[in-house]
Amino acid sequence: MRPMRGNALPFRPHEPNGDKKMTKEARSGQRLNCLGTIKVPESRDLLRSNWTLGCETLDRDFADFDEYKKYIPALGIKTLRLQAGWAKTEKKPGEYDFAWLDKIIDGALAMGCEILLETDYGNPAYPGGGGHDLSGGFPVSREALEAWDRWVEAMALRYRDKISDWANWNEPDINPQHKPSDIAAFNIRTSKIIKRIIPNARIAGLSLASPNPDAFEECVKEIAKAGELELFDWFIYHGYTYIPEESFAHMERLKRIIRSYSPDIRLRQGENGCPSETTTKFALRGYPWSETSQAKWDLRRFLGDLGHDVESSVFTICDFNHKGREINRKGLLLADAERRVIRPKQAYGAIRNMAYVFDGSVVRTEGNVSFMSAGDVCAFSYRRRGGSIAVYWDRTFIPGDACIPFRGTMVTRDLAFSDPVLADLRTGRVYEIPAACVKTFGSMQIFDGMPCCDSPLVIGERGIFL
Repeated sequence: MRPMRGNALPFRPHEPNGDKKMTKEARSGQRLNCLGTIKVPESRDLLRSNWTLGCETLDRDFADFDEYKKYIPALGIKTLRLQAGWAKTEKKPGEYDFAWLDKIIDGALAMGCEILLETDYGNPAYPGGGGHDLSGGFPVSREALEAWDRWVEAMALRYRDKISDWANWNEPDINPQHKPSDIAAFNIRTSKIIKRIIPNARIAGLSLASPNPDAFEECVKEIAKAGELELFDWFIYHGYTYIPEESFAHMERLKRIIRSYSPDIRLRQGENGCPSETTTKFALRGYPWSETSQAKWDLRRFLGDLGHDVESSVFTICDFNHKGREINRKGLLLADAERRVIRPKQAYGAIRNMAYVFDGSVVRTEGNVSFMSAGDVCAFSYRRRGGSIAVYWDRTFIPGDACIPFRGTMVTRDLAFSDPVLADLRTGRVYEIPAACVKTFGSMQIFDGMPCCDSPLVIGERGIFL
């Protein structure tokens, strides 16, 4: 792990002195005038959004949908990831109770959301039925496999008019008994049933915990050998890194692997998030995270996914009590051990800002933005309703509580900002960019003395934010 950088961003209002000319010293350290906060509509009629919101573990009663459902619409994320829960639905062989899942799916649809429904886990009600929790094994006996097939078929029949997007068993690779050939075969088996009932279903395969390219390719190769690649619209991977940008090299390699087998299947990041405190279990454990560093990590990870043209999932809406382990603190909402929501965390507001600014209308532009400084800076540009936007951040270190910015020069091409301001997605604050900082040379605009820190900042038209 690398050390963290800096302390709180000094974006405090300054007193105007009427002097439009700035010296080099003033440009390097000027405080920016705060104009207000990002005006995110309370409700948004979205045709689509760029992220999926994790609403996992309801199948094991680790969280309570009724406790957090009121927080979903304001986030502006259109798709919810749900886990179907075979063991919860069929507690006695041959008897299905879908009422718990009906309530959640119907509630989500009533909010205007769409569903990515995941088919997992096993069912101890059957001999050889596999485990009902994370890392639980696939069903292996003939009786259990036939019961699995019947459950998947019953679910596809029940929701065929409500759900188009489906995903396979979550993180099968963390069970050491599952070889790539087993994972591929089980994905094919399940997906064929769904496609038979819902021919136009879009299916995500693999859902691997590890981003290891070799293991990923072994699974894809097995599916290709079986001649079943056409079953899948996406292959999902997870993979957590303390510095979020360190996952992107793996991502690009996985995309190349997929392209070598099929031009039509896309990569999808199916689960990522950061704890808001130190944890002893689960991904990113053993590090002194806070609500501030969580918000920064989340913004960097999900905007980095977007910048690499990969659809991704926010893990997760709410802390959940993983019985027998500990509370998983990656939620955007703080919850207690009794599944009660206490309040939104800082990350909730940050992701809400992100989903609004980078809504479904954004189209990434190639090579239109760069940030010149001594730091290692990520920068991406987009066109969207209301004008262009450019986002950037320092990717050098693990996100931390500290946030002292350094200064650099943003160079944009063909973005044509007419009334640009600077927005901090984490805090929601919007700042004036002094006219003397902006120079225009034909299609090029130069923003001199712009602050940069370990959390994403956005340059965009005033009307987008205020």
